[in-house]
Amino acid sequence: MKQGSIATRDAFGDALAVLGERFPKLFVIDCDVGKSMKTGSFAEKFPERHINVGIAEQNAAGIAAGLAAQGKLPVISTYAVFGSMRMLEQVRTSICYPNLHVIVACGHGGLTSANDGVTHQAIEDMGIYRTIPNMTVVMPADYHSTRVLLEQAIEATGPIYIRFTRDPIPVLYNEKDRFTLGCGKLLRKGRDVTLIAVGDIVSQALRASELLVARGIDVGVADIHTVKPIDRELIMDCLEKTGRIVTVEDHSKYNGLGSAVCEIAAEMGRGRVIRLGLDDTFGESGTYEQLLRKYGLDAESIAEATLRLL
Repeated sequence: MKQGSIATRDAFGDALAVLGERFPKLFVIDCDVGKSMKTGSFAEKFPERHINVGIAEQNAAGIAAGLAAQGKLPVISTYAVFGSMRMLEQVRTSICYPNLHVIVACGHGGLTSANDGVTHQAIEDMGIYRTIPNMTVVMPADYHSTRVLLEQAIEATGPIYIRFTRDPIPVLYNEKDRFTLGCGKLLRKGRDVTLIAVGDIVSQALRASELLVARGIDVGVADIHTVKPIDRELIMDCLEKTGRIVTVEDHSKYNGLGSAVCEIAAEMGRGRVIRLGLDDTFGESGTYEQLLRKYGLDAESIAEATLRLL
């Protein structure tokens, strides 16, 4: 694990300022959250390609659809609760149905909104977009993977939902690490059990694996940064090798990473999966670390749940 922590929304802002040079068709559509989403540098460098629609997310989706239809590369920038719910109908009908290349880039994913409370904690967003045809769903695990996966999203086709953190999270990778949309990353091989995580919880899964190894358990860890389309081959391989999987996500247990992995296990007809996430409940205000502990998503809780499975 690398030293230091930084929010992935910072990586989003840093990357946009660079990618704007490389992609002259790149537009950023802000929903009055430019300061929070770190799009200020892009706006200063490319004011003619920065549009702030104010608190009007549905309008942002419509403008993005129009730009994409004209061959531009629009990125909508807002919070995950608004990007997945307030403008869902417009994204579904105006962007996903015609399969337009629009990136819905959202900060404050999951419990990383912390003290902002339930109104700003998006715990349903990846599950919502996972059900929409043509939509790709991504949550990078740290600063470096965010920059790489955002660039790949811009170079890809079709609608893409990419989710960032509000609070700082550990830096796990370096500038030389490689990532591919749709392909998970096996960080540690194991024979007894595999921890499969997404986004900010990958760092917690890695810490949990260290606790388990100290107890003599051979545990694998995988970063499934793309929840849809999910890396079926990697998950099937984990099921073949360990037969037991613990999924961990900063999201509802329903229709997110855990559900996707369970679907693959059911189709294979083998293995056992337990899902860690918010269990049919909303979050509440508190520090990010307090909330992780409360909902069983910190390293110690993940290790304890894995021991119960074993």
